Amino acid sequence: MPPSTGLRARLRAELTTEIKAEARRQLAAEGAPSLSLRSVTRALGMASSAIYRYFPSRDDLLTALIVDAYDAIGEAAEEADATCRRDDHWGRWRATARAVRRWALDHPHEYALVYGSPVPGYRAPEDTVGPASRVTLVLARLVDDASRAGTLPRSPDRDDLGPVDAETSVAVRTLVGLAFPAASDEVAVRAVAAWTQLFGMISFELFGHFHNVVDDVDPVFERTLLEMGRLIGFDPPTVASAGGATGRDGRVPDEGPPDDEEEVWYLV
Repeated sequence: MPPSTGLRARLRAELTTEIKAEARRQLAAEGAPSLSLRSVTRALGMASSAIYRYFPSRDDLLTALIVDAYDAIGEAAEEADATCRRDDHWGRWRATARAVRRWALDHPHEYALVYGSPVPGYRAPEDTVGPASRVTLVLARLVDDASRAGTLPRSPDRDDLGPVDAETSVAVRTLVGLAFPAASDEVAVRAVAAWTQLFGMISFELFGHFHNVVDDVDPVFERTLLEMGRLIGFDPPTVASAGGATGRDGRVPDEGPPDDEEEVWYLV
């Protein structure tokens, strides 16, 4: 690449980064519906026509922010999962869920952009599908790995719901084929319930729905991880391996092991 071409590419990349950074700042201050190319160029001191060489429309800028957010939360989940042994399915579930929550707490406005209310008039293009799938595929691989290892029971303890009916099996057939090829329809449904419960907890926390209702979200979140892990069918962790409540950064306080390391945490 000629030096002048390389320089232009670097300058373009730098300005693109600046544009997106300013857009995120305005996103936090005003919300996604108020984001406009004109306001971004004004804040950056650019000519109003210049930004169109980088983002032809507001929707193109929004798409770039959405892709970045999905990639970032997906990367956080992937990195957390990679720190665990492949056969430690409970540990992988806990690490991934904690990483997703930690990223959301650190980036609340970006989380709201991709998991909050839809932006009026915006229609996400196909470019967002791959990035949006990254975080979900971490759980899918985890559940599929556990299914292949034969560690997931057909039904959790005290399950009196009976097998998944034919209509539900048809409804999840595409999901199973894409994400859980080694899992049963029943396991796939339980995994979906657990995954959506995770994002529901995070959304309630970030959007203020626990205000004056749950005084400390940390231990409730940790307990929810245990309940949802049990629902999926992961082996119950002992107190020592389950860990205690985390702080808002998602990290476990450095506490010594409990007296009885064999006591299980699945109490309900």
